[in-house]
Amino acid sequence: MRSAIELVNRPLGLSEQAGPGGYRCAMGDDATVIGRGRESARTGGNVVQSVDRAISVLELLAKNGESGITEIAGELGVHKSTASRLLTVLEQRGLVEQLGQRGKYVIGFGIVRLAGAATGRMDLAQLGQTVCQSLAEQLGETVNVAVPDSGVAINISQVRGAASVTTHNWVGQRTPLHATSSGKVLLAHLPDRQREELLREELESYTPRTVTDIADLRTELDQVLRDGYTACFEELELGLNALAAPVRGADGVVLAAISASGPSYRLSRRRIRQVAPQLIAAAEELSGRLGYLGD
Repeated sequence: MRSAIELVNRPLGLSEQAGPGGYRCAMGDDATVIGRGRESARTGGNVVQSVDRAISVLELLAKNGESGITEIAGELGVHKSTASRLLTVLEQRGLVEQLGQRGKYVIGFGIVRLAGAATGRMDLAQLGQTVCQSLAEQLGETVNVAVPDSGVAINISQVRGAASVTTHNWVGQRTPLHATSSGKVLLAHLPDRQREELLREELESYTPRTVTDIADLRTELDQVLRDGYTACFEELELGLNALAAPVRGADGVVLAAISASGPSYRLSRRRIRQVAPQLIAAAEELSGRLGYLGD
């Protein structure tokens, strides 16, 4: 049997990847279907090639500082019209800018915005490591920081406490929002429309204890907002309990969740209630490091 993590991180199956006419042939329509498949393959190849060339343009501008269409076309080995189309799209997206009437292009401020998003996540991981270390020492359990990403939670920081017996590294792992304490914290604080879209999807059951009933899950999410933290009892893996609290950015928006997890025999319901104030304090400390000053 595959673990819950393997299920969450599994690659898409053939049926999930297949598009219309992609992998299925009907009797008498073989030639049409195969033709569509070849056309799709050519189209997909062209898109990939265009993306690769666009990235090459950005790399050239990063290296050279500024370049013109002729120079870029020569470096890429493409016609000037192709280079011009690439630059036009990149300029429309703010990733490159043209220097006045000189016909020279430079990296645009859109790149700074993208880099800032990555830097923000790295800063959160680095700041989170210090807070995780302190909390792990207090509780003796494994402490993680997770952020939302396309309908799942991704763990970006982890510290194991002295009592921790697990050797599993959760950093980089995707975990479901509805079956983890971190995920429920993140789900509870999503914008209403985004949360409702996710709740309309089928909720996978990872153990007999996974909450998949929408009404029950809504009740839990409301409680997260009231209590300032939540707990999960063997919902992702049997024998594993966890609790989590929200981490806010300077603007008060929840950016992440900090959690503590451990075996159910040690991290019992009673102990979770006892250590919840320490977890909430750690979440507030990390929020403060990110510039959040409180309500």
